[in-house]
Amino acid sequence: MKTLSFFMSALFLLVPAMQTASAQNNKQPLTIEQIKIKVARLGTGEKARATITTKDSAKVKGYISRVGDDDFVIRDRKTDAATTIRYADVAKVERNSGGHSIARNILIGVGIGSAVVVIAVMAAIARNER
Repeated sequence: MKTLSFFMSALFLLVPAMQTASAQNNKQPLTIEQIKIKVARLGTGEKARATITTKDSAKVKGYISRVGDDDFVIRDRKTDAATTIRYADVAKVERNSGGHSIARNILIGVGIGSAVVVIAVMAAIARNER
C-alpha cells in the first residue's frame, strides 16, 4: 500500500510538468516580422546580449550593435568582430541575460514544491503505519 501511494503521488505531480515540457517543443518557425520584433526588444548596445541561430544551424553569440530594415549586426563580445545577419536567415533569437529564464525558474519551483509534497505524503504514510 505504501509503494502504491508513493507512485500515485509521483504520477499526479509529474504529469503536469511533463505536459509543460512537451508544450514548449511544439513551436512553429518564426516569421520575419516576429524576428524583427524580438531583435528590437533586445535593443542595441553591450547589454543587448543574444544568441542567434540561423536557418543553417549556425549560432552567433554576442550583442546587437545595429538594427536595420533588412538585417542587423551582432558583435562578438570578446573579439568585437561584427557579423551582419539578414532577418530572413534567422531561425531563433535567444536573450542571454546571464541569469535563469522564467521557464527555468518555474521548473525549479515546481521541482521543489513536488519534493516537499512527496516528503509530506511519505511522512503522513509513515505516521499512520505506527
